[in-house]
Amino acid sequence: MARVHNFSAGPAALPLGVLEETAAELLDYRGSGMSVLEMSHRSSTYQAIYDETEACLRRILSIPDTYRVLFLQGGATLEFAAIPMNLMRTGRAGYVVSGNFAKKAWEEAQRYGEAEALATSEDTHFDRIPNLAPLADRCATGGLDYVHICQNNTIFGTMYHKLPETGEVPLVADVSSCFLSLPLDVERYGLIYAGAQKNAGPAGVTVVIAREDLIEDGPALGICPSYLDFRTQASKGSMLNTPNTFGIYLCGKVFAWVEATGGLAAMEQRNRQKAELLYSILDKSSLFHGTAQPGSRSIANVTFRTGDAELDAAFIAGARERGIEGIGGHRLVGGMRASIYNAVPMESVEALAAYMQEFEAQHTSTARSL
Repeated sequence: MARVHNFSAGPAALPLGVLEETAAELLDYRGSGMSVLEMSHRSSTYQAIYDETEACLRRILSIPDTYRVLFLQGGATLEFAAIPMNLMRTGRAGYVVSGNFAKKAWEEAQRYGEAEALATSEDTHFDRIPNLAPLADRCATGGLDYVHICQNNTIFGTMYHKLPETGEVPLVADVSSCFLSLPLDVERYGLIYAGAQKNAGPAGVTVVIAREDLIEDGPALGICPSYLDFRTQASKGSMLNTPNTFGIYLCGKVFAWVEATGGLAAMEQRNRQKAELLYSILDKSSLFHGTAQPGSRSIANVTFRTGDAELDAAFIAGARERGIEGIGGHRLVGGMRASIYNAVPMESVEALAAYMQEFEAQHTSTARSL
């Protein structure tokens, strides 16, 4: 079976062992006589799948009992609305605008109250995490229900390497593209959420981890739909309606794989090794250059370009001929992007690195003129 080197940003690579185990159980889940795809979400068999999925996630992230875990639908984008409707109790929240999805979350929150842009890096095309130093003083003055960040900016290849100091103001984070790629101190946050399709499972599942005291009083806004009410979803075990049963089951497989392969510390070590290989090539290259400032570089999404759109297109086409897929940059920015999530093996990163060096050797005259 020939499999490509998959650098897609999401839906993204899944561990081969997870796919093989899922395939083996597809027609008959552990003697039940049916597929999980056909199984009632109210059955005891499926409840056991759900319970172990949550328990495994709690183990690998060391989630305290004071936090609720939800498996919802609608992607991280739906949470852009759910968060202010649940948490904006005095009508004002702070947002750090560090990329496209951070900006979308900020713009969505403006529908429900005052969403204050506390810092932004839009002036330099989101090539860095903005200066966070002023946030501590702003949070100390009061009046903010929460501070929202996007911890890894998939499109621009930037990542927080230090969380902002928000004092007593709850920190809310979209962690979609760095979720489970490195250890995460859950207690530093009031709420975190992640689309599963990067590191945690298939598209269609959104993980929300919320501090219980923040959601126990119900939504801040009466217009909040029942489906987006975190308290209601928690009380119903994420089953207010039929959940994405197969997606949650697959997430459970991925969580178990993370646990069996060394947990989050081991994941971080492997991911940093992959990122360092690509960044070392970019730092030495006279053809390619990275688009993120070095102090803000992501370990999940490595973004780069040549500076010539036609040469970028040729690089992407040549990559595909070599079985390297998903290397094109986001449509907003162009260039190239290698999403090196947990399930992308070092062998794939080495194949990309070798191709980058080969391509540069073939275009040395172009490199000198750029």
